[in-house]
Amino acid sequence: MATRTVLGTCHHDCPDTCGWVVTVDDNRAVKLRGNHDHPYSRGELCPKVNKFLDRVYHADRLLDPMIRIGLKGAGKFRRATWDEALTMIARRLQDIIATHGGEAILPWWDAGTQGLIQMSSLDRRFFARLGASRLTGSLCGATANAGLAATYGSGKSADPMDIRFSKFIVLWGTNTRLTNRHLWPFIEEARSAGAEVVVIDPIRTMTAGSADWFIQPLPGTDVAFMLAVMHVLIRDGLVDGDYVDRYAQGYDDLAARVGEWPPERAAAVCGIAKDEIERFARDYGTRRPTFIRTLIGAEHRERGAMFYRTLACLPVLTGAWKERGGGLSRSVGVWSEDQANDSVFDVPSDTRQISMNHLGRVLTDPAMGIHALFVWNGNPLVSVPNAAQTRAGLAREDLFTVISEQFMTDTARFADVLLPATTELEHLDVIPSWGHLYLGWNQPAIPAQGDAIPNTELWRRLARAMGMRDPEFDFDDEALIRLALVDVDVALLQKQGWVRLDLPEDLRPYANGGYATASGKAELRADGLAAIGQDPLPSYVPAREGPGGDSDVVSKYPLVLLTPKNHTRFLNSSYSRHHGHLEKGPFIEIDPADAAPRGIKDGDVVSIRNDRAELRLPAQLSTRLRPGVVAVPWGWWGEEANVNALTNDTLTDWGGGVAYFDTMVEVSRR
Repeated sequence: MATRTVLGTCHHDCPDTCGWVVTVDDNRAVKLRGNHDHPYSRGELCPKVNKFLDRVYHADRLLDPMIRIGLKGAGKFRRATWDEALTMIARRLQDIIATHGGEAILPWWDAGTQGLIQMSSLDRRFFARLGASRLTGSLCGATANAGLAATYGSGKSADPMDIRFSKFIVLWGTNTRLTNRHLWPFIEEARSAGAEVVVIDPIRTMTAGSADWFIQPLPGTDVAFMLAVMHVLIRDGLVDGDYVDRYAQGYDDLAARVGEWPPERAAAVCGIAKDEIERFARDYGTRRPTFIRTLIGAEHRERGAMFYRTLACLPVLTGAWKERGGGLSRSVGVWSEDQANDSVFDVPSDTRQISMNHLGRVLTDPAMGIHALFVWNGNPLVSVPNAAQTRAGLAREDLFTVISEQFMTDTARFADVLLPATTELEHLDVIPSWGHLYLGWNQPAIPAQGDAIPNTELWRRLARAMGMRDPEFDFDDEALIRLALVDVDVALLQKQGWVRLDLPEDLRPYANGGYATASGKAELRADGLAAIGQDPLPSYVPAREGPGGDSDVVSKYPLVLLTPKNHTRFLNSSYSRHHGHLEKGPFIEIDPADAAPRGIKDGDVVSIRNDRAELRLPAQLSTRLRPGVVAVPWGWWGEEANVNALTNDTLTDWGGGVAYFDTMVEVSRR
């Protein structure tokens, strides 16, 4: 068979959503490279995806249905046929529904693929027909979106590529060079034209090391910093009065609130100099255009939505939205919803909702009555906080667990039935992006390996096994895609591998108002927040588990634990199989000022503990952190290395997220 090339798109939970080209020889993928014609990723793939073929053809791939033969969690299975596996699943589900009702079934899924149909489509119909409990909440994204929406009425923000037109760039709580690397060339383009790059982060990241100015507030104090910046903007007459008068409401109330936050007060809270706050506020208020780029890290706090709600006020006050290269950008995924409309797969249901962040609580609470669990597109034992409780729930012998996976993950070891899933090279999909304004086509490049099947085919087979006859289960994958795409040139999308959303080249969503609030104005005072028990004005409140919070917790566990994504070869369990040997970790970073009184030297194995769990990891003395702050990289597998055993599962103020970063620990040499 002749050698051919196939266009595809990276599916990972990453803002860059890169285009790729697969070279196929005799139905085997022999090369994967970036698509040089893609206008955002421009032919570059990250170090992880460059090695993606290693994953596709790895000897440890799950290629057959498997049925458990050992104890839960032991990872012992026997091979089965699809008919045997489907028959077992159908029989168990029918028994559970007859005995406990449909709500005893819980689906759990996340963003193992961000594909339009392979992430979540026919599963919604399948579980609605079962009367199953509904998954709600979000590990990432929803809290930030809800915070922006409190000010703007929606989560819509600026085109990240417009950062190249800015003169003052603020990278707030985002390690761009690592986790959004394809945006960096656009930042360098702006810098070559005279832009200044400021990084605000509690960790001196590789991005901070490349910035013109690094500001390092104490973790969780950013809102206090923002309030002081607004204080200076108003005090020094740096507010765009015309823009605010036309397009905002609640200015006088906001001015009164931030009047309580002079720079010296915020400096004491944030641990940064008063003069640094003054300088930043003046530069932000006088440079044009000013662009704030943030991602999802800051939402992982109890007051996470308030961070984004408050941040959204800054470009309103200065009128930064009027200029191209000005404003704020977080996720632009909301822009694709009109043209890649996955709501067409929704099926009405009034069954109970269960937070995905509280999987451990739900599975260990008999009153919740969960007797069957389905997991796909995720490894919740690693990604959900308070992992020890999740492990205890998964270990229940009376819990029937079905998992679709590509490898034997920590979670997969607890399956009763383990089903093989295809990789991105083996199935059809369209990939919307949350980091740029292009849809990506993904053509299957090779046949499915072994007996692996796409997620869409899984729901078709399960529906037939359960006797469901809805016509939607007969739609093939291309029909599902065409059902969801609206006013998209599918032929062009297939031909070049990407198309831009039908949006103005010069986007500027709020240049002339156009806010999606009830008033049509930016809500500096958001009265709707009062209805959900939140302050209608931007406010700084310390987290209950954190400095300034519960004194009993802080006295017992005095160190703030951060869990950053800082691996160079993998960011999550998707890559630990074939890149883990290139990493040094897991480890704990600790400042010498915290290590010395504890008698900790570089390389010592130490105990990191709180009331949830204890880990034993080697210490790495580091000045990247402030005293009082430690960090353990997230994403490592195994009970002994999973930092989410320690993390806080308190839900965020609103938006349904979870407070990973509001976690206190103690570290000692043992």
